[in-house]
Amino acid sequence: MVRTAYRCRAYPDHAQQQVLARMFGCVRVVWNRTLAARRARYAAEGKGTSYAQTDRALTAMKHDPDLAFLNEVSSVPLQQALRHQHQAFAAFFAKRARYPRFKSRRSRQSAHYTRRAFTLRGGVLRLAKTDAPLRYVWSWPEVDVAALDPAMVIVCRESDGRWYVTFTLDTDAPEPLPQTGHTIGIDLGVTHFAVTSDGDNIANPRHLDRKARNLGRYQRRLARCQQGSANRAKAKLKVARAHRKVRDARRDFLHHASTRLVRDNDVIVIEDLNVSGMVRNRHLARAISDCGWGEFRRQLAYKCQRYGRELVVIDRWYPSSKTCSACGYLLAELSLSTRQWTCPSCGARHDRDVNAAKNIVAAGRAAARASPGDACGAGVRHSGSSRVRPAVKQEPRPVTAGIPVLQGGE
Repeated sequence: MVRTAYRCRAYPDHAQQQVLARMFGCVRVVWNRTLAARRARYAAEGKGTSYAQTDRALTAMKHDPDLAFLNEVSSVPLQQALRHQHQAFAAFFAKRARYPRFKSRRSRQSAHYTRRAFTLRGGVLRLAKTDAPLRYVWSWPEVDVAALDPAMVIVCRESDGRWYVTFTLDTDAPEPLPQTGHTIGIDLGVTHFAVTSDGDNIANPRHLDRKARNLGRYQRRLARCQQGSANRAKAKLKVARAHRKVRDARRDFLHHASTRLVRDNDVIVIEDLNVSGMVRNRHLARAISDCGWGEFRRQLAYKCQRYGRELVVIDRWYPSSKTCSACGYLLAELSLSTRQWTCPSCGARHDRDVNAAKNIVAAGRAAARASPGDACGAGVRHSGSSRVRPAVKQEPRPVTAGIPVLQGGE
């Protein structure tokens, strides 16, 4: 079984918007008060807070006269907020996510409804505490919405004012894709979004750069508006809409690129890039963030798992750019501005990105033939493993100590 989600545009009427806005506010209150209590208890006693304790605290909140409005909304999204916060702390302590933050009324608002708080019969969706059905637009003609049995419904309002409803349900895993017998290495970059070991380039569309002029104009207008004014609210919506167009275009591009790679290759080898560290470079931060490397890797991971492909992630310290893919010679230094170089050992002329992609796929193949961690001293791990093996410091050395040389059609 796999978890599948369908996200649709929603069009609540005025009364439903008021009910949902009240629900969003109650979810924020429960989340923020529970998070503040967690932090205060840890600072005073050095102890964590269990889910059962937060559940009892929610009951106490509902009995507080100042928080009597919590009883006017469905209790299910409030309970879900506690569960999500508990999961967020579990992910933080497992070093999979950052520390949970307080929710703001100015950001994306959402409420999660389980089966006890909604009904979906014949494609008609009704939420708890609402009188009329919630109108939405179904965008998948090949899927019969009347036959769906969702486990959860998520209603959200984005910062640009659009409403969405998401149906999440468990479905049978799709059939694995037919084998292609092909392995590919991918070197991600800024000049080209990706360069493959086959020599193909995936152009970087630079979505943010294309919208930067309009976005800058909207942001200057927003900065000139008075705080709290109606014109400032309108200007803020225009900024949010401009960001939404960039975000949607980037996501669509990443889905097309990742789907094509998963469909055409049995094994995909990529590098474990330290994106959070790379964006600290103020000269490249915006260009790197615009690429969406983290989202691209996430899409590759779940699509490979879903369709029977294999994703191999080699260690971030593996010197893929500085190693000759023809003979294995390792350069001592290679500046970022050097896009082509000649191997001092065998005289082969290399394009920096294509050479790196060839080395990446060779390391992935070596890891498949041997135990993980044997690719030139640099750790190799498969998707699903959270541990990154440390790389061994390497010095310039003869060809015999290099990576496996590509032979024939490998």
